[in-house]
Amino acid sequence: MSKSLSQIYIHIVFSTKNRKPYLSDHSARDRLYQYIVKICDNHKSHVLAIGGTSDHIHLLLSLNKSTSVSKIIEEIKSSTSKWIKSINGEDFYWQNGYGAFSVSQSNVDAVIKYIHNQESHHKKYSFKEELIKLLKAHKVSYDEKYLWT
Repeated sequence: MSKSLSQIYIHIVFSTKNRKPYLSDHSARDRLYQYIVKICDNHKSHVLAIGGTSDHIHLLLSLNKSTSVSKIIEEIKSSTSKWIKSINGEDFYWQNGYGAFSVSQSNVDAVIKYIHNQESHHKKYSFKEELIKLLKAHKVSYDEKYLWT
């Protein structure tokens, strides 16, 4: 093959430090989402869906073949943290880790719907329950004592 071709869908989840509800203001959250879309565009990765609640974010990305998951998440988290601090002057931090899950083409629409329904989803389930469910569904090994620190 003379050209490299790929289609890589990644569902990314990360939370605010100690799940502090920094993102309660819906207007500010929408501006944050727009900023994240621009960061991803700069990495030639397309955001198919973005959503969350006051303490965490979900993204579904079509990841550029030359961009690593860790690099784009690092860029998103560091840039948005600085941006939020510059806007409201308060200390803002993301949790250190993240979840990143591969998504098949056949499940893209379901994941988009899931991400867009985060507010109603979290009326029934906590972030902790949600993350553990995602980890189990994707068969990711984890030690629960390291999930929340």
